[in-house]
Amino acid sequence: MNVERLTEITGADFFTGVPDSQLKALCDHLFQKYGTDPRHHIIGANEGNCAAIAAGYHLATGKVPVVYMQNSGQGNMINPMASLLSDKVYGIPCLFIVGWRGEPGIHDEPQHVYQGKVTLKLLEDMDIQAFVIGKDTAEDAVSRKMEDFKKLLERGKCAAFVIRKGALQYDKKAVYKNAYRMTREEIIRRVAEVSGKDPVVSTTGKASRELFEIREARGQGHSRDFLTVGSMGHASSIAMEIAIQKPDRKIWCLDGDGAALMHMGAMAVIGASSPKNLVHIVMNNEAHETVGGMPTVAAKVDLSGIAKACGYGKAVCVGDFESLDRELRRAKLGSELTFIEVKCAIGARADLGRPTTTPVQNKDWFMESLKG
Repeated sequence: MNVERLTEITGADFFTGVPDSQLKALCDHLFQKYGTDPRHHIIGANEGNCAAIAAGYHLATGKVPVVYMQNSGQGNMINPMASLLSDKVYGIPCLFIVGWRGEPGIHDEPQHVYQGKVTLKLLEDMDIQAFVIGKDTAEDAVSRKMEDFKKLLERGKCAAFVIRKGALQYDKKAVYKNAYRMTREEIIRRVAEVSGKDPVVSTTGKASRELFEIREARGQGHSRDFLTVGSMGHASSIAMEIAIQKPDRKIWCLDGDGAALMHMGAMAVIGASSPKNLVHIVMNNEAHETVGGMPTVAAKVDLSGIAKACGYGKAVCVGDFESLDRELRRAKLGSELTFIEVKCAIGARADLGRPTTTPVQNKDWFMESLKG
């Protein structure tokens, strides 16, 4: 289905969401049409944040907002769905557009399999009527369903279009870029070199894929790395508690700007707990690159300043390899909670692979390594 027609059928002029590769056509269209004009389009920190933004829009205008997200974001959305939007509470209507990763019968990455299985059931449990759009879904069928949805929305209820893989098309292509030159893969390669045999916790998306391939190329094995392939925004919390429980080991966390923003409160908890053996590295390319490249708000946020305010003993921002290498060496030898923000380019190798080990294997090997 043409994504421009889908947005026309919704009748909406305000969209907020968290980018998703399954919804790349929608994301590209919205970015081409609205950019990040907050009157019409806001890329939120997480899906619950988007629900609250949507509620504010409805309260101010009386109109129905659209929230787009990957189905993995349903977890972040459930609380405001149940305690804010629900017709059992405020009755704030909202139309969701949900990318269906891990649909049963469709091969996908392991972190999406269970979420895909329960996607429609979660919507049903939240009393949200859903309509699935696939490659063969007729435009007329979507229009008729939207008419049904309008009756629900008028009663203060919510509804959802669930989008199958490849269901949306868009003829134009948005280009996402920044002015930075350091590639994420080379940044990770340098972290791997300096960290040596220290444990590393890496965030979801291409960062973990690149770390895996760097270890493969070096024949190092994967026991020292915990690849957080799901749970976006939580790698730093995992790394924090490992550091607290293993105070004699230096622990490194490879994070992204989108992930750091998604659950920024974790930085306050990390700063308050202050494990002196933790090095928290945020590779900031100001983009949700793994799912298409749409911008985050990190271009307007002083992440290292936030880390310092949260209680990190040392927080710096670097923009070149010489500075990065210097700060990595200092972190390796240092004994204080350290935050390193690294400004990096958007982009990855076209032939970048995926981990060939299972999450359970990764967990078991990593736990065994931590005993050493």
